[in-house]
Amino acid sequence: MTVLVITGTGTEVGKTVTTAAVAAAAVAAGRSVAVLKPAQTGVLPGEAGDAEEVARLAGAVTAVELARYPEPLAPATAARRAGLAPVRPEQVAEAAAELATEHDLVLVEGAGGLLVRFDDEGGTLADAARLLGASVLVVASAGLGTLNTTELTARELGVRGLDLLGVVVGSWPNDPDLASRCNLGDLPVVAGAPLLGALPEGVGRVPVGDFRVGAVGWLAPRLGGTWDAAAFTSAHVRP
Repeated sequence: MTVLVITGTGTEVGKTVTTAAVAAAAVAAGRSVAVLKPAQTGVLPGEAGDAEEVARLAGAVTAVELARYPEPLAPATAARRAGLAPVRPEQVAEAAAELATEHDLVLVEGAGGLLVRFDDEGGTLADAARLLGASVLVVASAGLGTLNTTELTARELGVRGLDLLGVVVGSWPNDPDLASRCNLGDLPVVAGAPLLGALPEGVGRVPVGDFRVGAVGWLAPRLGGTWDAAAFTSAHVRP
């Protein structure tokens, strides 16, 4: 696994902290890591974007951003309104492939969900993953509604012939409700792929040293960690 594409079931589900955790676990294992953010929206020049946030949390990571648009909109819309050139899937694939020649692992973090458009021709992160032949990690929310969005994302990946590596809960509540606890057992069923981690709520705000140490415990071995899905689910799901 040289290139891993990380998408979400929507916005604000924890893609960036999940990307940072995967990066931190890889760095801890001695691997060289790059994170690629194809289109950063809603961030002004001089402000830190998602790739920089991953590097802040994970440590020695190469952070690359292909384009930045000031308004917090879908990349295609943000590019059009700013009068700037859009990012196209071919550019994303080319940049990721180049980074892969110099790094053990390249993480490509999308914007929003899988089918958010990069350009007016309809290019998406899914198209970039297809060009790269890369597996996709889906970051999902914990609570009510996540089963539908996760299954829709998984089905679209299947239709496109893309490999779904697994699902990570991007923000596991400090006080999980009934829906969140039940979803632990249902998410791998609707996704048709394993649950590969759960990041504690608010973990992006902890000291970076604590984040780097903790990352291994939030992710399953497939992502370089020690997290046990069966044990975690059993501890939270009640009859």
